[in-house]
Amino acid sequence: MRRFFTFLGDCCRLSCAGGWRYHLWMTLLAVGVVVGVYAYCQQLVSGLALTGMSDQVSWGLYIANFTYLVGLAAAAAMLVIPVYVYRNMHLDDVVIFGELLAVAVIIMCLLFVTVDLGRPDRFLHLLWRFNFPGSMLTWDVIALNGYLLLNLHICGYLIYSAYCERKPARILYVPLVFVAMAWAVSIHTVTAFLYVGLGGRPFWNSAIIAPRFLASAFAAGPAFIILTLQVVRRYTDHPVSDDALFTLRRIVQVAMLINMFLLASEVFTEFYSGTQHSSSGHYLYLGLCGHHALVPWIWTAISMNLVATGLLMLPASRRLRVLNSVCLLSVVGIWIEKGMGLIVPAFIPTPLGEIAEYAPTAHEILICLGIWAFGLLLYTMFVRVSVPVLAGQVTYARRRARDDRPPAVAPFPSTFANVAASIAACGIDNLEACRYDGWYVISVRLPHGVVSGVARLARSGFAFLLQAFFPGDGKHRVLEQHAAGAPWDAFGIEPQAIVGLRIVMRTRERTHLVPRA
Repeated sequence: MRRFFTFLGDCCRLSCAGGWRYHLWMTLLAVGVVVGVYAYCQQLVSGLALTGMSDQVSWGLYIANFTYLVGLAAAAAMLVIPVYVYRNMHLDDVVIFGELLAVAVIIMCLLFVTVDLGRPDRFLHLLWRFNFPGSMLTWDVIALNGYLLLNLHICGYLIYSAYCERKPARILYVPLVFVAMAWAVSIHTVTAFLYVGLGGRPFWNSAIIAPRFLASAFAAGPAFIILTLQVVRRYTDHPVSDDALFTLRRIVQVAMLINMFLLASEVFTEFYSGTQHSSSGHYLYLGLCGHHALVPWIWTAISMNLVATGLLMLPASRRLRVLNSVCLLSVVGIWIEKGMGLIVPAFIPTPLGEIAEYAPTAHEILICLGIWAFGLLLYTMFVRVSVPVLAGQVTYARRRARDDRPPAVAPFPSTFANVAASIAACGIDNLEACRYDGWYVISVRLPHGVVSGVARLARSGFAFLLQAFFPGDGKHRVLEQHAAGAPWDAFGIEPQAIVGLRIVMRTRERTHLVPRA
């Protein structure tokens, strides 16, 4: 148990350590989280009236992000399957980052559901009546939380084993890895069934929704991981090979082709039949009755996805700059397509034929940015902790060796030793040196006539305090002498009147024992 708590302490220490770029990035994310929390507090006080949602459009930007992030979490399987099923060793060193991403993203999903509830405290009333197995929401809750626990155990066990410098027992994590593979497919399938099962929304009543969800997830997820792996390779010592990036590129390439084919099939179904149930599709792609708020969104997404798919077919996409552009286009394009392009159109028009357009408000945008900042903060901390532990730079044995190391016996600082030598050179043999509460102190009784010789120390280039002792009254006067130096007469003191002198230096060096001079 002591070892585990030491591991947690080292994880906290590592998450707070880093260079100025790391601290700047974490500060920006923390500011984003604070802004999001402030906006959410206002939403708690005033209710969902602060959002752009209404009785007609009850799901908006929150559920759009939730849907997209579920796919991003499922994409961790695209790193796990090649390693554990096909023995692709190119991804062996980076598979942990996909699982850590799944943990951070699932937490973000739960946060988006929480902020969409309006009154999350009333969720407790649902715990006793989950309506299992009839409710798809119940299945979704089980799928998301189960996937979170699986990845928490796998990642935590592997990192903790590396910290303890022992080989992980395969029986304790490999079976769960294969369970997580199937679970990754299930979380997005269950989410798709959640929409497909709503008979009052014809836009979602399509058997192709679930395959589209999986195809888009297996395109956007690896694309996002490609971008993060390059950041890891640039700012850490963790090995990330080009072969790993190009393996993920092939996955994105195939998934984008399938996603575009399924999108074309969906568009054909909506427009060729021309039934009343295709009104939502008309509103999304062309506008309806003068209302076209989502038309720029969806055509921007389709353009991004087409450009990304076209570039992936070219050999130029093997260059990292082009690949990064492709990944960025894929991530943003699929976010628009699966978010605003899938959730909102299903509510327009309403079953009564009303057209109530939706546009996210500033509060919604700030809350979403806050949750994204929190997720990126978590993922950054996970990567920051895992890289040195997996590399063997931070282990329990090293921590114990550092804690059990005996106190070092340090010499005086070089400048301090020079001061002592200079005083001794003035003919003073009763010099005494010691250390008290972080201060190095030289105490000496001065005979008449040698103060002028000690005055040369004022030009030695350091700061110190002088405590001059006068005969008779038993009092002393503290004088400050700076590194620039000054003659003794600048203090207005006759050298012959001083019978004792103490030179005190401040040092940053920490020592447990200082020898006496």
